[in-house]
Amino acid sequence: MIEAINLSKHFGPNQAVSDINFKVEKGEILGLLGPNGAGKTTTMRLLTGFLDPSEGRAVIGGHDMAEDPIEAKRRIGYLPEVPPVYPEMRVTSYLEFVGRLKGISRKHLKDRVNEVVEKCALADVRYRIVGRLSKGYRQRVGLAQALINSPDVLILDEPTAGLDPKQIIETRQLIGELAGEHTIILSTHILPEVEQTCQRVIIINEGRVVAADTPQNLTVRLRGFQTVRVVVEGPASDVFGRLRALEGVHEVEEKKRESGTVTFEVSSEKGRDIRRELAKKIVESGWGLIEMQLAGMSLEDVFLKLTAAEEEPTAEGEPSAEGKPSGEDAQESETA
Repeated sequence: MIEAINLSKHFGPNQAVSDINFKVEKGEILGLLGPNGAGKTTTMRLLTGFLDPSEGRAVIGGHDMAEDPIEAKRRIGYLPEVPPVYPEMRVTSYLEFVGRLKGISRKHLKDRVNEVVEKCALADVRYRIVGRLSKGYRQRVGLAQALINSPDVLILDEPTAGLDPKQIIETRQLIGELAGEHTIILSTHILPEVEQTCQRVIIINEGRVVAADTPQNLTVRLRGFQTVRVVVEGPASDVFGRLRALEGVHEVEEKKRESGTVTFEVSSEKGRDIRRELAKKIVESGWGLIEMQLAGMSLEDVFLKLTAAEEEPTAEGEPSAEGKPSGEDAQESETA
């Protein structure tokens, strides 16, 4: 449904993104993750046709953004980091205006506006002037305009920015409900948002894709082995010894003891799944197997490891060593 093929964008001598490649399947939610200035917003602008790539292609629903931009854009609902609202208009008037721009017939426009107002929890402010709304409500209006034409693809740049905790939960639930009906890419710097919302994650650093997988698979790949957390009812020292002696076990670490149970993290040798052997050994030894689950690095650990640079990166908004802005900051200076 969405494909980035060797996408690159430079502004003069400054490379914002380089050789970006990934696919997003129909109905999938993909999280685009990276530090500030990594190239997330530039990538989204290339996918939506807001920017033309220096090299490469963006394909939406089988339509090349450069060769068939009208058909490609018909399939996209886009929420930029700053919602594209007209502050002097009332909420419903603005949504009707956007709906007409996106080709919704007058016959269906009112019903469609009512649907997105309900979905985005805007009923209480539907007749208010947009410019007098809080930042959180303006963000919801921006999401509503992205949804107004029921697009195949939603591209959401920081969709929960400015929302309070209750609104964040509601927005995450809404995004989850939209999966399947829509293919979604969202960018964020909030790690729990990716873990709770997205099936896959792409991590971008310094304009390049450094990882693309599920959070769970990224953990296994970085560690090089699988880690299983087991809670056992039995004598800690005996359990430790027998688990450590089990074939295929790389390491056993005791994590805590409480209420007659002991928790261990057991790491396997590379390429081995030892859960069956672990369960069998614990049961055969006459101990109680209270819990078993895969454990791993948190997404935060994965993110920090993949984006750690050998040298300190240039701070966002500060000039590079040559006195020129870098990354996405270069884009602002070029388009200002």
